[in-house]
Amino acid sequence: MSKMQPVLHETRTFKPSEAFVNQANLSSADIYRALCSEAAEDYLGFWQKLARKYIYWWKPFTRVLDESNPPFFKWFDDGELNVSFNCLDRHLISHPDKVAIIFEADDGKITQSTYQDLYVRVCQFANGLRSLNVKKGDLVIIYMPMSIEAVIAMQACARIGAIHSVVFGGFSSKSLLERIIDTNAVIIITADEQIRGGRVVPLKRVVDEALAMGGDESIKFVVVYQRTGGAVQWHISRDIWWGDLIAEKSNFCEPEWVNAEHPLFILYTSGSTGKPKGVQHASGGYLLGAMVSMQWIFDYKSTDIFWCTADVGWITGHTYVAYGPLAMGATQIIFEGIPTYPNAGRFWNIIQNHKVTIFYTAPTAIRSLIKLGPDLPNQYDLSSLRLLGSVGEPINSEAWMWYYTTVGQSRCPIVDTWWQTETGCHMIAPLPGVTPLKPGSCAFPLPGIMAAIVDEMGQDTVNGQGGLLVIKRPFPSLARTIWGDAERFKGTYFPKNLGGQYYLAGDSAVLDLDGYFWIMGRIDDVLNVSGHRLGTMEIESVLAAHPLVSEAAVVGKYHDIKGEAVVAFVVLKGVCPQAEDAQRITVDLRNWVSKEIGPFAKPDEIRFGDNLPKTRSGKVMRRLLRALARGEEITQDISTLENSLILEQLK
Repeated sequence: MSKMQPVLHETRTFKPSEAFVNQANLSSADIYRALCSEAAEDYLGFWQKLARKYIYWWKPFTRVLDESNPPFFKWFDDGELNVSFNCLDRHLISHPDKVAIIFEADDGKITQSTYQDLYVRVCQFANGLRSLNVKKGDLVIIYMPMSIEAVIAMQACARIGAIHSVVFGGFSSKSLLERIIDTNAVIIITADEQIRGGRVVPLKRVVDEALAMGGDESIKFVVVYQRTGGAVQWHISRDIWWGDLIAEKSNFCEPEWVNAEHPLFILYTSGSTGKPKGVQHASGGYLLGAMVSMQWIFDYKSTDIFWCTADVGWITGHTYVAYGPLAMGATQIIFEGIPTYPNAGRFWNIIQNHKVTIFYTAPTAIRSLIKLGPDLPNQYDLSSLRLLGSVGEPINSEAWMWYYTTVGQSRCPIVDTWWQTETGCHMIAPLPGVTPLKPGSCAFPLPGIMAAIVDEMGQDTVNGQGGLLVIKRPFPSLARTIWGDAERFKGTYFPKNLGGQYYLAGDSAVLDLDGYFWIMGRIDDVLNVSGHRLGTMEIESVLAAHPLVSEAAVVGKYHDIKGEAVVAFVVLKGVCPQAEDAQRITVDLRNWVSKEIGPFAKPDEIRFGDNLPKTRSGKVMRRLLRALARGEEITQDISTLENSLILEQLK
């Protein structure tokens, strides 16, 4: 393996303020080191203590970890619990009237639900599902708008031991069909329509299309929440309104006590090739990871107003909307709309109006907000904020600095979190009361997470030399398998060249001389340019640091001399340039990259657009960019694109 060459040299550090340290859940490097030492010296005892501290067990476990069949590890597998009970019932004695969810609709209408309210609605809906003969172990597809009802549906499934698979409301009928068939689901929970940015988007119609294409063999019922009152086709023997399902249902639903290894949910995540992977998470270990990370990384306090902007269709929305905050008894924001409607100040207005204290969003959203109005946050009162978070992809240092200085007013630590659908919760992230922050670095592993960077033979690399990011020991929140494809799970995440023991994250990374982790991009996003192996993230970060650039995405294409050529897709802070201006800016940007990294990293081609091709959740669809760069016809499903016209502009 030729050595990965890290090229970023970020030297700025920002220590947490004394005021933040004094109130932090973890407040010193000594505490962090003590926790890491405890995990290293007694790994099972470390996780046993946390599981007993955070989770209510109906039947206490006696075995912490079963490693007899690697990599299919089992945690706390002779214990029994119910995830919904841990999220709702346990709070009814201490704070039943505390607001659990503040829902802000697309049009600005506010709805609040206390823990008592949420408990009743979850019980009624769970009883409704039981009346449809949904049983423990049955698969339920949830295809919903971002709403309180989506969380209720997830919690109700957990309450009766059904396994949910949430499908993001932007997916097409074809994508929905694939998931119905793969799970053999018995019920779909959906809505008539959803509203985003003032636009009405049909959901029930997409469900009908999927079932008409062959997804109706296993589906017995479609439960429809009436969000807009829009007209829908009705299949009287199959479809049932949400309101009719819960009518006259009891406010009490006995929870189904399940084994800690009972599947809580399946969530599909795409690979660069092949069909989507149904990542399966277990009830006990997943819940523990969600709760511990809320306490350590978000420094959660009972007075916090927590806002994670992710949709529940993604893992971030599972862990830090539907489960983690509720398990901790938090008050959280759920927002139906988009950050630019009715204007570019929507996010800042929500923070101001609801006195948000913890704000967790994606670098893509941050860069978009910079482009829409870098000074806009200054027009709002953001003084309630005490902690910021970043999730989903590495954040470039310039976006980090804007987030820190303009949004956080240079007083809010930023927790730049690295984790994945497969890991279930944070793996590497700063401890906000402990860690001096470096813009763009996710810092250090959580205590008990044995992360490392190795070469292709599994040997540790030296600091400053990049390699493969792995986790060397099993951990409770790790996915248990790929639904229906155990061999793919083994081959993808525990490859033989690493001894079949290490979890392979699929990311390249480097440790700097201070031991900070820097994510350099996906392994399949590593470019080999004239023998130089470069992470695409590093070139993107340099481009995004240019004064004219809002954001950039970099891919490779075949080059008969250099092996790979660098193709950059760039969004400027101003309007998309025409002819002569584009040529001049291209020269300027190529010289900029040459100066910052070296001539070998200069993009061979730069294409400008008004935006990058993104899903409705804001994720850049890099596979489409690769196809554009290589001049290939795009045959993939593009129904999740926010704006498909961008593809024509970037051709």
